[in-house]
Amino acid sequence: MSDYDALIIGAGHNGLVCAAMLAKKGQRVLVLEALPQTGGLAQMRSFHAGFRAPIAHSAPAFSKRVADKLALKKYGLEFGSAQPTVGLSENGTHIRLLGDEVTGASPSDIAAYPDYRKKLRRYAKALDGVWHNTAPRLGTGLKDALVYAQNGLKIRLLGKEDMGEFLRVLTLPMRDLIDEVFETPELQGLLSWDGVIGSKLAPRSPNNAILPLLLKMNRPEGGDMLVPKGSMNALVKALSEAAMAAGVTIETGQSVKQILIEGKETGQRATGVELADGRLITADKVISSADPKTTFFKLLGPQYLEIEFSNRMKRLRTDGFVAKFHMALSKAPEITGISDLTGRFLIAPSFDAIEFAYDEAKYGTPSTHPVMEFTLPSLSDPTLAPPGQHVLSAHVMYAPYSEKTGWSEATRAQFETRILDTLQGYIPNLAEIRQAHELLTPVDIEREYHITGGHWHHGEMALEQMLMMRPTYQAAQYATPVPGLYLCGAGTHPGGGLLGIAGWNAARQILK
Repeated sequence: MSDYDALIIGAGHNGLVCAAMLAKKGQRVLVLEALPQTGGLAQMRSFHAGFRAPIAHSAPAFSKRVADKLALKKYGLEFGSAQPTVGLSENGTHIRLLGDEVTGASPSDIAAYPDYRKKLRRYAKALDGVWHNTAPRLGTGLKDALVYAQNGLKIRLLGKEDMGEFLRVLTLPMRDLIDEVFETPELQGLLSWDGVIGSKLAPRSPNNAILPLLLKMNRPEGGDMLVPKGSMNALVKALSEAAMAAGVTIETGQSVKQILIEGKETGQRATGVELADGRLITADKVISSADPKTTFFKLLGPQYLEIEFSNRMKRLRTDGFVAKFHMALSKAPEITGISDLTGRFLIAPSFDAIEFAYDEAKYGTPSTHPVMEFTLPSLSDPTLAPPGQHVLSAHVMYAPYSEKTGWSEATRAQFETRILDTLQGYIPNLAEIRQAHELLTPVDIEREYHITGGHWHHGEMALEQMLMMRPTYQAAQYATPVPGLYLCGAGTHPGGGLLGIAGWNAARQILK
């Protein structure tokens, strides 16, 4: 008899969701996490004495369906009210978005925005059944065809005119989608941001940023900034406690060396894992929330894969392009024209500002004029900093994983200076309140969080790596070509971000 019914590698949010759902159905579940704490990129990290911050500083798209199913409110998870997103301008005339309202833009843009957002939310709602279900296999029979039909029906219910517009929109680069409606440069930059953040994409990129944008709008708040009460630590705590209450055993500080494969007359099968300390643990099912490349090449080994499948995995685009920047501040920053510091602040003043930053990075050079978003997570959780002091948490683009110098100390220092100079242009008192900072490049994220390429989403959220092609058509339904081995992480359908949906879908598929 195996030690466990299911063994999950990685205690990121998807791994915890999957574990909790399996345990609620009576499965004996073990979760192994190499890091000292659960949560993956949502966990807190200390970056200066008395200061902490998460890599992921908000959760605007965490699935309400998943939260309700796991009763996460019972374990302390509550989201505060939606917060604004502010596109900063050096002249103090900022763009502010919240719900259907926009301020600071031209009168025509202000008038057009509610209809634009209503249209996208309608499309996002039509796709809800696509995100919260296993992507159907191609050409495998009536059952999977019915899944297509059901989801297609929801799209057809948009009506003939809206369905045609929906299909047109899906093919557009972010720039084309936005430019045909809006004229204010700061608003254009702001609206394109959520389609490209986290990926090797820019507003002109043809490889489809619309689907990731719609995925982020799956909650009732429609993509507005959301932070759990008590910051991201509340989400990690709730997921961990829900899993343990369901009977899941969680072991942190336990690095998996390899997935065990047993060969029989009927073929090979995953039967457990060997830990770095040599301990062997057996399980009927091994489920990896690690990224696909880590799972197949580092934990399993290509010798257990067909050459064509292995080649497809090698070709997955997994180079990260986003750096994380943390700052310890002695007091709250001052931003001209801003009295309320809650919410998300963007420094991406136009399409071209983002595009030019991207152009440099795609050739292996960090952006000379980086674009970024930042928040002050210590406003919602004062425990992240000493009394009266604050944490600034920024996502900075573009920082190529394959940097020409290999991220030498000189290159790192130069990029840090560029980030600080950019922030200083919008926060006049930054120099006097800055105590310390930390830069995490994609190389650092790969090393510290065991994510190939340091890519948050475990792979590009581009059309050829989404839906029934995520991560590839032989593993898009969470089962892999190796019997007994499954995937449940962000590298599977529907994709990355703090959603919880991949873990939810994987558990439901495994329980069938």
